[in-house]
Formats: sequence, C-alpha cells, structure tokens
Amino acid sequence: MVPNLNANYDERGLLGLAFHPDFKSNGKFYLFYSAPPHAGGPKPGTPRDNTVRISQFTATAGANTADPSTEKVILEVDHPQSNHNGGTIAFGPDGFLYVSIGDGGGADDDGVGHAADWYKTNAGGNGQDIYANLLGNILRIDVNSGEPYSIPGDNPFVGGPAKQEIYAYGFRNPYRFSFDMGGNHQLFVGDAGQSLYEEIDLVTKGGNYGWNVKEGSHCFDTDSDLLERASCPSVDSAGKPLIDPIIELVNTANPKGGGVAITIVGGNVYRGGLLPSYNGRYIFGIFSQDGKPNAKLYVADGGASGAWSNSVLSLKSYPTDLGQFVKSIGQDQSGEIYVLTSGRAGPQGATGKVYKLIAAK
Repeated sequence: MVPNLNANYDERGLLGLAFHPDFKSNGKFYLFYSAPPHAGGPKPGTPRDNTVRISQFTATAGANTADPSTEKVILEVDHPQSNHNGGTIAFGPDGFLYVSIGDGGGADDDGVGHAADWYKTNAGGNGQDIYANLLGNILRIDVNSGEPYSIPGDNPFVGGPAKQEIYAYGFRNPYRFSFDMGGNHQLFVGDAGQSLYEEIDLVTKGGNYGWNVKEGSHCFDTDSDLLERASCPSVDSAGKPLIDPIIELVNTANPKGGGVAITIVGGNVYRGGLLPSYNGRYIFGIFSQDGKPNAKLYVADGGASGAWSNSVLSLKSYPTDLGQFVKSIGQDQSGEIYVLTSGRAGPQGATGKVYKLIAAK
C-alpha cells in the first residue's frame, strides 16, 4: 500500500527492486516503496508525509509470482515531505544491500523534519547530519544475518554515536545509483540538484558529498538558492573533505544560463557486447531539459582523477531528444543498457516505454 499519488507529478511510489544474489535458490527479493506515514510527526501538529520502507518478499518456488503475505519489513525511515525519497536498492559486489534515501524533501534541506548540522551558515540539514536520522545518505546493511538485518563490521561509523547503517552521506536526492559490473566495481550515484547544478558522484565508504554546504562543486546558499555563496568550507566538522562530483550539469533554472537539465538520472557503466566502442564508459540521462518530454542521454569518460568529460549520446532514432521523460536507466546481466521512459511527468497514463541501446544500422 502506498499513499495516494499526485497524477501530474510525484516522487513517491514503488521506487526500487533488487533480487537477492541467491534468488534462484531462496526466492528472495526486495522492494523500496513509499508506505503511509506513521502516526505523529516531526513536531506537534505537523504530520509526516510518508514512510520509506524496504521489504523482503519471497517468490513461489518454480514460479515468477510472490504472495504479498510473505512481506517482511526490513527497514523503515520516517519521511517528512513528499519529495526527495531517493529510491534505489541494490546488492553490491560485497553481497550487502545498499539503499539510497534523500534528505527528507522540501527545499534547501531545511524546515520541519530536517535536523540542524555543524554548518551554521546554512539552515538545515539532514544531508550533513549523521546522528539524528538516516535521511540524505547511502545505507549499507547485511540482510543475511541479524533480525531484520545486521550492520557490516566495516561500515564507517561502527562503534560510534553516528547511525551505523550509513555508508556515505551529504546527498540531496540520490535517486539512481549503480555498481560498475567490471573494473573495480565502483559505485556511481546520480544526485538531483536544486536549482543550479546536477551531479554524478563516484562514491566511496565514509565519503561526504557536500549537500547542503555545496550543490555540485559550488557553495550553496539556503538564503537564496539561485545564488552561490562566495565561499564555504572544504571539509566538515570531522575534517572529512566535501567530495566534488565527477560529472556536473547546469540546471535549467540557473540564472547564469547554459542549463541543460531539470534533474539528472544516474545510469550505468556499459559492459555489454552490442556497443564495443562504449565499453567502460558511463551512460546516464536527464529527466527533462525544461519540464517537457524532451529527455536526453549522455556518455562520460573518466580519467585518473578529477572531473569526467561528458557529451550528449547521439541516437539515430532520436537525433534531437527522446520525446519522453527518462524515469530510470537499467542494465541486464550481460551489461546491456535499458532506458525507461514515459510521455508524462507523473504516474499516470499508459505512455511508458522501455528502450534497449543497440548499434545503429
């Protein structure tokens, strides 16, 4: 059961699915979805909007069906506003379950349900707080032990006062992430920006990715989110560096101009066989350029360090844009890439399509 969704636009709903690495033998799979809110709220008279819920289900042996009664709730997080839910769950190469959760919603990572943090210049926020809640983070848990899960012994905050599920922090809305199937199996996270910059982060254990001190590689200003502060810290209160993204796109709302997207959608490193010239390159997308169904795909190439170069991915069938909104990007076990789109921004209608990237003829 999910809350009543806004047909025109909504960031809640069924947002993620992950099969257990031993699914063929144990039938277990996991869903990330928005459940109704718990009673009460962040403060008296202010109810929560929804509950982030991660649940385990078990498929019927020999069939591709699952009985809803097999649901086992693994993790719940109170979510104050309707947006910035994050939404990806995936098993990493280490066998642990990774979960992305946004900063709680609203704007600026500020307001009801957003904890105060160490950076007093900006109001808020959950992205920089690692003590009060699990919002604004990438989580890492072990669903193969404990009840309903245990904490991997090498998680960065094990043994201390911080939330021990946290793997990395400083995110606004890490909607889509993926692990590289090859190479060093790096973790790529697409973090939706506010009004100025969109970003892709190369995430490592214990890393702080800046929000809401920074938006992308730029100093963020909660007093006016269309302006950049002249300066801001480069490290947090624990001395950890605020890690800049490897890819940054200008948001369409940026008053400096040159904007290309209203939201970034994280993708995958290509490891398939149909497009050999793209092997090892990161393919990602944008939801829309300007709020219309005109999404594009991008391809990026990394170096030894620093920012990755990126460019629009040329598509023979859609030379201008996809004529759709990109909702997600996925990858099969052969490393081929799929693009999930819809003709509508919100969860309505029957315009959804799934594209597979193949070589043009």
